[in-house]
Amino acid sequence: MPAKLSVNLNAIAMLRNRRDLPWPSVIGIGRLALAAGAHGLTVHPRPDERHTRHSDLPEIRALIDDEFPRAEFNIEGYPSEDFLALVEKHQPEQVTLVPDDPAQATSDHGWNFAADAAFLTPIVKRLKKGGFRVSLFSDADPAGIAAARDTGADRIELYTGPYGSYHSDSAKAANELERLGKTADAASAAGLQVNAGHDLTVGNLPALARRIPALAEVSIGHGLTADALEYGMAGTVGRFLRACGWK
Repeated sequence: MPAKLSVNLNAIAMLRNRRDLPWPSVIGIGRLALAAGAHGLTVHPRPDERHTRHSDLPEIRALIDDEFPRAEFNIEGYPSEDFLALVEKHQPEQVTLVPDDPAQATSDHGWNFAADAAFLTPIVKRLKKGGFRVSLFSDADPAGIAAARDTGADRIELYTGPYGSYHSDSAKAANELERLGKTADAASAAGLQVNAGHDLTVGNLPALARRIPALAEVSIGHGLTADALEYGMAGTVGRFLRACGWK
C-alpha cells in the first residue's frame, strides 16, 4: 500500500495569523484536503502559537470526528508538559515527538536516540498508555535505530530536509536518499514503521516511495501549500497522492 498523506496545516495557519482575520480558514482548508483524499491532518502547535493556535486543535478534532472519521489527526511537537497536556486533551491518533527548541523556525534535526533515551522512554510510555501511536523524529542514521526501538515507540519519522534541499543536485539527492533508505531498512528490521516529512514535493516523493516501499505516511506542509497556490488545495492533494503511488 502506498504511503498515506497527512497535510500539515501550519503554513495555512501562519498565513492566517498575518492579519487579525479568520481567513484563510485552517478548518476550511483542512476540510478541502480531506475531501480530496488526504488521509489525515498534521499540526505543530508551538508555545508561541505563531502558526497553529491551541484553539485550532478542538476544531480539527471535531472536523475529523464529525466529517472524516477514517482520517487521522497527528500532533507533533517537543514533549514539554504543556505539549503533553494538549495531546491528552485533544486525543490525536498519532503523536510525533520532535527535538525542537521553541525559537526554531521549523524542525531541522532528529533526536539523538542514544543520548535522549532516558528522557524519551517515560514519555513514550505515558503516551502509549494513553492509547496514542508514537513516532519519533529521526535523522538519516541507521546507528540510532536500536535505541529508538528501545524507547517503546511505534514509528520513526525520517527527517527529509537534507534530501529536499538537494533539489538541484541529483547526485547529492541520490546519496541522501540512500541514507534515508538504509535508515528505513534498519527501522523495519527493528519492528518500527516509518513515516517521513520535511521539504517533500511531487518531484522528490516518487523516488522516496520507490526506495522505501514500506513507507507508512508522509506529512507535508510547505511544499504542498506552495503548490496549492497554483493548483488549488483539492488539485494539489491529488498531485501528492499520485506522487505517493495512489492511482
